[in-house]
Amino acid sequence: MLTRTDLRDTDLTARELAGVLPRASLDVAAALDTVAPLIADVRERGAAALRDASERFDGLRPEHLRVPEAALAAALEGLDPAVREGLELSIAHNRAGHTAQLPTEVDTEVVPGGHVLQRWVPVRRVGLYVPGGLAVYPSSVVMNVVPAQVAGVERIALASPPQEAFGGLPHPTILAACALLGVTEVYAVGGAQAIAMLAYGAAAQTEADLRDAGGPVLCEPVDVVTGPGNIYVAAAKRAVRGVVGIDAEAGPTEIAVLADAGADPELIAADLLSQAEHDPSAGSVLITDSETLADAVDAALERRLAATRHATRAATALAGPQSGVVIVRDIDHGVQVADAYAAEHLEIHTAEAPAVARRVRNAGAIFVGPDSPVPLGDYLAGSNHVLPTGGTARFASGLSVMAYLKAVQVVEYDAAALAALARPLTALARCEDLPAHGEAVQARLAR
Repeated sequence: MLTRTDLRDTDLTARELAGVLPRASLDVAAALDTVAPLIADVRERGAAALRDASERFDGLRPEHLRVPEAALAAALEGLDPAVREGLELSIAHNRAGHTAQLPTEVDTEVVPGGHVLQRWVPVRRVGLYVPGGLAVYPSSVVMNVVPAQVAGVERIALASPPQEAFGGLPHPTILAACALLGVTEVYAVGGAQAIAMLAYGAAAQTEADLRDAGGPVLCEPVDVVTGPGNIYVAAAKRAVRGVVGIDAEAGPTEIAVLADAGADPELIAADLLSQAEHDPSAGSVLITDSETLADAVDAALERRLAATRHATRAATALAGPQSGVVIVRDIDHGVQVADAYAAEHLEIHTAEAPAVARRVRNAGAIFVGPDSPVPLGDYLAGSNHVLPTGGTARFASGLSVMAYLKAVQVVEYDAAALAALARPLTALARCEDLPAHGEAVQARLAR
């Protein structure tokens, strides 16, 4: 079923490997031409442009762009108790996992009397995006909101696409998750227009806007925008980067499984399928040194695909160029290939899996052993599921508290400490032909 790439007789560099491995294509640059006029329109016309865009792309014109707080309360009241329990567990586990990420202030005495304090300061206001599309993702509400709250962000705005079936508001489960987390500033705005609204803000248009927002400003600009979305959301985030901070430009989701002959093909097939059901562009890749295992995984996939709910979507993903089996010489070679692929999610199904996982440099998140499947990380592991895609795990990390924190260095020297450094500082200033730098120090010594 899965296309095979045999690398056993090759000796490719990491860059060459990346070029032959299965991967979804994502041309964000081309999408920029589509989103640029939309962003400019939202920046110019505010809520009026948001409603026009919703009518064009979502097929409805929302009465409420900012979700009334009564709708949030009603959504939480009507939430399935089992789903509420799952969300509450997810929130608790993610608070624990993200609290462990908080950096501590460090005061370093560089010289006697000369100190540099490393402070970590949360941004004031963030905008979080939660997609709609093929599925409903209350878990993405948790994954975006919790690290922002743990980081100490004061004000959180969240946007999610309006749904015709729910009176032009986001899905009730999304609203309920917001209510559970105490997020009351929620917008029924999707796509690139939501990113533009968060980055530039938007003025109110209607009486409903004025009531819902409590004034003429529907949405104030934020400092940082995070959250996954489609190619147009990714393009919009690229377009506003620099006006605001962003986490990453998310592409289609992907899983790679590194497995040896002793792995369970049924578990691997189940995990590859669990990722393929996300989207027809999702990538599912098996890296193994065992053709026998590859054959068994193919057979298990065929059986499972026939019984799964989203069979058409998953079959398209598994048959696409972004999915496949990569045959390697041994697990050492497999680690090299996994590093070149730099998967969003990487599962390790090998002997001595913890040791193998330690050797992997490039992955958004690593899931070790047969009892740590990717869906655990999607919901309840305590890790974040907003992760780098498309090979960007070579240099990028998953969403964490660090997306919402700034490092601020606080420098404090006394007179004696400054005087001790005046001569070398002045020499460096003259070397760079910036004599006023040295003179600023000399002015203090002359007091």
